Amino acid sequence: MGKRLTAVQVRTLKEPGRYGDGDGLALVIAGDGSRKWVLRIQHEGKRRDFGLGSASGVSLAEAREAADTFRKQVRNGIDPTKQVAEEAAPEPQTPTFRDAALQVLKTHKPSWKNSKHGNQWLATMEAYAFPLLGDRRVDEITSGMICDTLVPIWLKIPETARRVRQRIGTVLDWAHARGYRPAEAPMRSVSKGLPRQPKTKEHFPAMPWQEVPAFITALRETPKAGEVVKLAFEFLILTAVRSGEMRGAVWSEIDIEGRLWSIPKERMKATKAHVVPLSDRAVEILKQAQELRTSEAPATLVFPGAKLIKPMSDMTLTMLLRRMETGCTAHGFRSSFRDWAAESTNFPREVVEAALAHAVESRVEAAYLRSDLLEKRRRLMDAWAGFCVPKGGKVVPMARRKA
Repeated sequence: MGKRLTAVQVRTLKEPGRYGDGDGLALVIAGDGSRKWVLRIQHEGKRRDFGLGSASGVSLAEAREAADTFRKQVRNGIDPTKQVAEEAAPEPQTPTFRDAALQVLKTHKPSWKNSKHGNQWLATMEAYAFPLLGDRRVDEITSGMICDTLVPIWLKIPETARRVRQRIGTVLDWAHARGYRPAEAPMRSVSKGLPRQPKTKEHFPAMPWQEVPAFITALRETPKAGEVVKLAFEFLILTAVRSGEMRGAVWSEIDIEGRLWSIPKERMKATKAHVVPLSDRAVEILKQAQELRTSEAPATLVFPGAKLIKPMSDMTLTMLLRRMETGCTAHGFRSSFRDWAAESTNFPREVVEAALAHAVESRVEAAYLRSDLLEKRRRLMDAWAGFCVPKGGKVVPMARRKA
């Protein structure tokens, strides 16, 4: 190592030039009088200069210490410039719970099938989570705060409260994944801090299967709905599909000659395509609907609403059931179908579940159901139609219920 600089020289040297301190460290004085520390090192086979700061703010001792640090980093395969940039980068600002929730909504909303879900998601957060948590930073939120948020609604509106709890957890887990929180959402602690909700499993009110034939007879005769609505409702019952699947049906999905209705996965709850075998009566209904068809376009709705280009509203079916004083829901007819199959036929359970497009939980059943059992389901749907629309014999009267 050559002659080293002294602190006095660093203060008094004026002539422009490069004044070495040894081992690559130098004081560089520019023509305008500015002075800075520079370290020259061999890095990745190349000679590179690293600035260590102005000599007016960095003393000789500090420059030597910084130079030693840079040399060690280079020996350990670390690029000092990247290290300095990372250390100098500002810490990300921790968002409030409200800002984090809005970011989560923005991120996940495009993946949700139902656009209304995003509005409902935000509405519940604004009503129940934001008042207590909205202005808190996400790293400040504790299980106690979450409990305080949920307790007022936990027993009063249990289903909504469970959704709010799940959505709070989603936001905090997102914050943890982004580095804004040291841990995931403390939802286990939250659950232990909340009272036990009563176990009430709500079912859609269903009509007893024995009364379905009488209902269909009354449906055909009622003056309380138009022809399209009555055809749509009977088709819904005979196919045992969900209301939205029937209301969104378009003619391109229908194969009348093959007696099949192919519902694409985008319109199914489980995002899995579903093929419905059509009974003779279901085909008759479609032929009647064809006579009312206003356009030959493949995307034309089979059962249009009041505005022909828009699907029938779900409330159309609900209001008809209320006017007929059934006390049931449109969705409940799926339960009527399932109860009929279980109590009145010997069709295997897996065939009935496949007809309802239910996901199979058992691995053994899933392996068995590699086929969609189409022909067995066709016999099932024919039998259901034969029960619902008897060609003769006694029909059990439909009981009147309060809605």
